[in-house]
Amino acid sequence: MWLRRRLHTARRDPLTGLRTRDGFTHRATALLKNPQAVVVLADIDHFKRINDTHGHAAGDALLKATADQLAHYVGRHGVAGRLGGDEFAAVVIDNHGTAADLLAVLHGVLARPVDGLDPAVHTTVSLGWVRTADHPGEDLSGLLRRADEAMYAAKQGRAGVRRAGLGRLFATWSGRRAGRRGAGADSAPGVAA
Repeated sequence: MWLRRRLHTARRDPLTGLRTRDGFTHRATALLKNPQAVVVLADIDHFKRINDTHGHAAGDALLKATADQLAHYVGRHGVAGRLGGDEFAAVVIDNHGTAADLLAVLHGVLARPVDGLDPAVHTTVSLGWVRTADHPGEDLSGLLRRADEAMYAAKQGRAGVRRAGLGRLFATWSGRRAGRRGAGADSAPGVAA
């Protein structure tokens, strides 16, 4: 029992309560057996500037609020984790084919000011996602890499949310980032299906 509690504690981020990379990887790998699984990466835009301008307490509050919203939207049948710094990952099971809508709503929620913080402490979150069914046989590492490319393309294209799939990137919502773009990918604005 003691060892189980210690392992549980080691797999949880002390600030956000989300799973750490190790805990996330363990649960996410199990969820990827479901062909409806969707892998999501989220990154807080200009997080360093928040810390530098408003202090680490404000940055911590922003991380906690982001984690809480992500955990809420993932629900108990998925998994959310903090991979490090201001980067989060999730795996959700999309039984109804509504991942694009869910992530667009989540993106809007994450763009709201954080309760209890100065309204000047405001940023957006860029999301990248990929359906596992679009890349059969790909492991978690490969799917995270594809979601990462989509996330950076969303930041670069000021799209906020992007889907990586079947060699295309679909843009939805609003956001920003300078970064890299997936090799050979073309982008088209609109809601991803």
